[in-house]
Amino acid sequence: MSRFLVSGVAGFIGSSIARALVARGELVRGIDNFSTGKRENLVGLEAVDFLEADLNDEGVAARACADVDYIFHEAAIPSVPRSVKNPIESNHANVTATLALLVAARDAGVKRIVYAGSSSAYGSNPSLPKREDMLPEPISPYAVSKLAGEYYMQSFTKVYGLETVTIRYFNVFGPHQDPTSQYSGVMAKFTRMMLEGERPTINGDGEQSRDFTYIDNVVHANLLATSAPAGKVSGCVFNVATGSRITVNQVYKELQKLTGFTLEAAHGPDQPGDVKHSLADITAARESLGYEPLVSFEDGLRKTVDWYKKSLRVGTR
Repeated sequence: MSRFLVSGVAGFIGSSIARALVARGELVRGIDNFSTGKRENLVGLEAVDFLEADLNDEGVAARACADVDYIFHEAAIPSVPRSVKNPIESNHANVTATLALLVAARDAGVKRIVYAGSSSAYGSNPSLPKREDMLPEPISPYAVSKLAGEYYMQSFTKVYGLETVTIRYFNVFGPHQDPTSQYSGVMAKFTRMMLEGERPTINGDGEQSRDFTYIDNVVHANLLATSAPAGKVSGCVFNVATGSRITVNQVYKELQKLTGFTLEAAHGPDQPGDVKHSLADITAARESLGYEPLVSFEDGLRKTVDWYKKSLRVGTR
């Protein structure tokens, strides 16, 4: 039986991948230093062999990779605003730790690493939809750090023969996403505020658009990436999203309907390092991974709001 390592296992996406693996009966090891992950995300994951440690420690990285076949590398500080405020911290968590994990994986004979890339790599490139063959134009330190991780993945494939697959996420949302941090994603933050009667603030005019992607779609793509033929995927980058976009203003109106919140949004200044529009071309993922979105934006939004209603009511956030 294969053994899987999930880095950042206490995070939103990492814990979601771990749940799917446990549900399949897989052997799972997880690692997290709780810099952004939440202990409550590990509830129900008692079967996971958990390490509370930092991947920047080379000895820790080696221990995490021992006897592992496949790695989902989700550990990161996933925030544009936080990277603008503290770029050194972002680089340390997103680049240095990634390199330490790659070295440990190479030395341990890991079969494949699936890396959590980011659509922020496309940056200021105005062309839509975003295709993997476009020249990256990252704006924020976060985007630069995630792109550096992609390049390290590709380098280890070319130089050492380590199979790597990069999945560029597009604005992932869903249950277990932290709604309380000032750096929270717009879906989690707005949902929490509306349910608690607080008035959210939209950065800029709200006409910025995103390819919002429900978490189940991302988990599905990650699992596909471990079993796809190496000749079709190793060393490659794939967009994972829905191939459709919606503005933040439209999201706000949909959330109003689902939460019963009646106040209009406040508006603040544009967010430094942010991009105006994002939309994925998912052709490559469809052809090489066999990926198709499992859950539409509308269904995902309903599932998300329903989960937060239950979560906030019982005080589990």
